[in-house]
Amino acid sequence: RFIACPELARTVWRCLQRGAGPGLGPQPLLLEFAPGPGILTRTLLDAGFRVVALESNSDFLTDLQSLENSLDGQLKVIHGDFFRLDPLTKGVLKPPAVSSDKLFETMGVAAVPWRADVPLKIFGIVPQQLERNRLWRLLFAMYECSSIYRYGRVELNLFISEKEYTVLTAKPGESKIYQALTVLAQLGYEIELLHKEPWSSFATNLKNGGLAIPKTVLLPNDHLCLVRLTPQQNLFTGGLKPSNASTFIFMVKQSFAKPKSRLTDRLNSWSLDNSDALLKALEIPKNAAMCNLYPEDYKRLFEALQNSDMFVETLFHDEILASTRIMN
Repeated sequence: RFIACPELARTVWRCLQRGAGPGLGPQPLLLEFAPGPGILTRTLLDAGFRVVALESNSDFLTDLQSLENSLDGQLKVIHGDFFRLDPLTKGVLKPPAVSSDKLFETMGVAAVPWRADVPLKIFGIVPQQLERNRLWRLLFAMYECSSIYRYGRVELNLFISEKEYTVLTAKPGESKIYQALTVLAQLGYEIELLHKEPWSSFATNLKNGGLAIPKTVLLPNDHLCLVRLTPQQNLFTGGLKPSNASTFIFMVKQSFAKPKSRLTDRLNSWSLDNSDALLKALEIPKNAAMCNLYPEDYKRLFEALQNSDMFVETLFHDEILASTRIMN
């Protein structure tokens, strides 16, 4: 659990003010998850934001609720964990598990069409534990228009490690960091780096008081990066739809199982006999490696395969079911 210092809180406020968007009104609404002692929360309230604070740690709830009671509806505090939204369980959810439907009803945010303005901004620091899994879960929900994305193109403003930011923004051919997550994130989101902050600016509530700086070998990781992830308006144009998005995700994931393998070999493994003609039509070289394709190439390839009688979606069926269970 990281806690922002007051100076950093002011920096974050300035970043969030940029590009507030016409649909958010004069007093924009922000969902802040894991606010902790509320250092940033107070800065945002002073700046005129309406804030919904989603806090899972009972140690911080009392002070946040006292702050809520001292204001006239500008702050709403909810006991819940952003990364335990909509778990695959039956029956009534017990905090900190939260239903996104209940959360959005409490906030008074209605669903809007995908191509409409951003209905809500979300801010928080992604925990370093299982950081990659958390990013994957958000990506799945966005492509399937489930959970928070049932309400439209919800904008995420997240502090993530520099390591993961480097992966999200990698270029084709950078074999060590250009991954399935890269392709899907760049296709699905407009990715904007708002700010880079050294780890030393963050305090932690670890018992030993130490700073939890992860070790890395291949990538720089001496900053946390505040990244804005805005879902692309035109994501679902063409053959890609929320109903077949899980198939697309696993097509990309399987493509990176051997990232240096040739595209023609991968297509043959999917029982596609006319791969040469398909690649010629798409103007993709026959000897192209999977790690050299641009994100847009993967989308065009998927849409072409959807129109091919030779492509069998059941190739990914077991993997989709297994990964869905893991993500939830």
